[in-house]
Amino acid sequence: MSGKKNQDKTESATPKKREDARKKGQVAVSREIPSVFILFMTMGVFFFLGGQMFNNLSSMMRDALQNSITLELQELSVVRIFSAILGKLFWILFPLMTAIMLAGIAANLSQFGILFTGKTLIPKLSKLNPLSGMKRLFSLRSLVEVAKALLKILIIGLVAYATLRRHFSFLPELMRMEVLDILSFTGRVSLEICLYTCLSLIILAGLDYAFQRWQYENDLKMTKQEVKEEWKQREGDPIVKARIKRVQLEMAHRRMMAEVPTADVIITNPTQLAVALKFDTEKMDAPQVVAKGAGYVAARIREIAESSGVPVLEQKPLAQALFKSVELRETIPLTLYRAVAEVLAYVYRIKGRQQVQ
Repeated sequence: MSGKKNQDKTESATPKKREDARKKGQVAVSREIPSVFILFMTMGVFFFLGGQMFNNLSSMMRDALQNSITLELQELSVVRIFSAILGKLFWILFPLMTAIMLAGIAANLSQFGILFTGKTLIPKLSKLNPLSGMKRLFSLRSLVEVAKALLKILIIGLVAYATLRRHFSFLPELMRMEVLDILSFTGRVSLEICLYTCLSLIILAGLDYAFQRWQYENDLKMTKQEVKEEWKQREGDPIVKARIKRVQLEMAHRRMMAEVPTADVIITNPTQLAVALKFDTEKMDAPQVVAKGAGYVAARIREIAESSGVPVLEQKPLAQALFKSVELRETIPLTLYRAVAEVLAYVYRIKGRQQVQ
């Protein structure tokens, strides 16, 4: 039944479904990207500040050892020593801790932006179900996690082996080197291993993010029925319906006003009503109303007509009859043929045109 249910989910998630999932903390996120960010930032800190951190750490240990020789071991003195050591250690490691924190924040921002939600912290009883736990254990996501772990071990092993092999001829020289030189060499080799490991893990992180994105989109898919139900709910919302109606009216109003310059004549009553008539003998059987309005709309129709050179005639009874009995894009009724024909004939005479009977 579960497999059939997943097969039925063939539709991409709607914007509302995505928004609801995001509010619940459900986003596409790869754990490998923060790891790469943190590793790069850690290497940067050690590369630029590693020497200073090592010197400060050595100085702290040297002072602690020197003071311990002459210090009387009392409870108060031991507490004071440890407090001083912890304080110095905090400031020595502060750049590293700050870099790790910023790297984690930057990695998450790069994946899903700013997101605050507490729903992921709410415990779910379904997670305590042994059957559900077994399903998660053998799910595709779990298998991918195991494959990633094995692949990371393989990458780190190969990178470490290749790097050490390149420096293998230099290893006998370590027997004749000072301790600080050995530590310096070890630090350089370690940074080199970390650098090549990071570059390799970037590819793994990219592949993992692509998989997580695919898995996220697949989990959000909806059935055709779910999409229909969502649209029914949205269309039933009074606010949404009012907004849709307002947009439709605005679009219809703009289309109507765009027809005014193409009209043959504007009939007015003279100030409250305005009706635009158009008659194309090749396409129309009778004149049509292409625009009409009252009050402000009538004034706008007259303004557009005057600026476009469309004749404006005052015919109060005819204007009222056309406004009440004819809708937009409809032809005039037979009862108004004679009155409209007289108006059009007058307009054509003014324009020097002959009406084709």
